[in-house]
Amino acid sequence: MSRSADAGLSPSPVTADDLDLAVRLAVAVLREAPPAAWESKAGSLEWDCWETVEHLSDDLFAYAAQLGPKAPPLDREVPFVWESRRPGGPANAIHADREAGPAGLLEVLEASGALLVAMVRTASPQARAYHAFGVSDPEGFAAMGIVETLVHTHDLAQGLGLVWSPPAGLCARVLARLFPDAPSSTDAWLTLLWATGRAELPGYPQLTTWRWDSTPRTQPGPRHAH
Repeated sequence: MSRSADAGLSPSPVTADDLDLAVRLAVAVLREAPPAAWESKAGSLEWDCWETVEHLSDDLFAYAAQLGPKAPPLDREVPFVWESRRPGGPANAIHADREAGPAGLLEVLEASGALLVAMVRTASPQARAYHAFGVSDPEGFAAMGIVETLVHTHDLAQGLGLVWSPPAGLCARVLARLFPDAPSSTDAWLTLLWATGRAELPGYPQLTTWRWDSTPRTQPGPRHAH
């Protein structure tokens, strides 16, 4: 049974408050990292932990920016320049000043998260904007921002030697919104890690490729500027 069909009930919507909580919890955990650990690889990623926080910050910024124009583009991203600082590094528009140290890096993450929180709060629910996994609405971009935050903090916790276990309800809501066919009778956090190719889920095949479905769950009304 999928989460969206569980007990025949509509899943609870993903909110700006959910996104704010995810970012706050992530930043609180990451502040515990020893300064020397930031050059370690982030879990199974090819990036170090510093680069991974920049990538996460860039994701949150990009989702906010995508909703920003009066008429958001539906067929492409807003044309910021995304570029890597080294071969194989993440291609970002957002880069943190290394001289600011880990505290500055986490300020960049907080600020980028706050931009998306604000945009989700203020954009019309009828707004639609482009994402490669499906044109989405503000709730969808909030859910995408949460998934990016939760799973990349998992990657970071592995590299930094930290413990990270986000709230089950938060995981369940984003699974219902973005992974509606994911199993509902399993642990929500483990299921989210499985759905994003980061963990095995007993009784289910391990995923080597994955994607979410960011299309809205309701049909839009007339398109309005916001």
